[in-house]
Amino acid sequence: MSNFLSRVLVTVVGVPVVLYLVYLGDWWLFGLAAFAVLIALHELYVMARSLRPLVLAGYAGALTTLVGGQLGGPEWMLGGFMLTLVLAFLLYGISETRQPATVTMSVTVMGVAWIALGLGHLLLLRDVPEHGRLAVFTVLLAVFADDTAAYLIGRLFGRHKLAPSLSPGKTWEGFVAGTLAAIAVAFFALYEQDFLSIPESIVLGAAIALAGATGDLFESALKRDLQVKDSGQLLAGHGGMLDRIDSLLFASVAAFYVVIALS
Repeated sequence: MSNFLSRVLVTVVGVPVVLYLVYLGDWWLFGLAAFAVLIALHELYVMARSLRPLVLAGYAGALTTLVGGQLGGPEWMLGGFMLTLVLAFLLYGISETRQPATVTMSVTVMGVAWIALGLGHLLLLRDVPEHGRLAVFTVLLAVFADDTAAYLIGRLFGRHKLAPSLSPGKTWEGFVAGTLAAIAVAFFALYEQDFLSIPESIVLGAAIALAGATGDLFESALKRDLQVKDSGQLLAGHGGMLDRIDSLLFASVAAFYVVIALS
């Protein structure tokens, strides 16, 4: 199966399932987030295995981060995340790794901060009174539209490299197309919905696009540093779970605080 066809197949099957679980919300969405976080965290720790991450501390910290967000909001989510520091320190003390504590604990905690806190903000966004479901739908569809437009336009018309030292395939043409697509999705999704005004929806779309592009480049920088092409092969043409959600990890955080600031 070609790379393009496998991408289409994963999208056709995966997107409706994700949107349905978002629609249900509550612990259904939590389960989806926990599944994605643990798979993505596993992929990161496999890529960074030479740095000897403390995987048990990472997994436990990621789950407590999500549970905190689900049960108590931002404060509890931060409390769950902080447990990662304690567990990483304790496990380092009894482990036999020869890596310095700074390296081992840093990659462990960074993974939880990046992945679990990133998707944890999607849970927080879903709990926004009255409009949480609409907000999450908007973010997911905007990120999907951004990624798709950037990929297609970049391949067809891309000439000017966006960040050649980090990701040679990214172009300014693709970035502009993706940004316009994200803004368009936010505009049409929120139009006359008694949630955000038209200017505010445009701001939200732009924030999602900018944060998503940054998240994509952030993962590219890590993969280049760790000398890997894809985080995994779980999603066929999409690569690994982390390759699929890298934009969303930053976009969810940006969207949550934009929505809180504007609503």
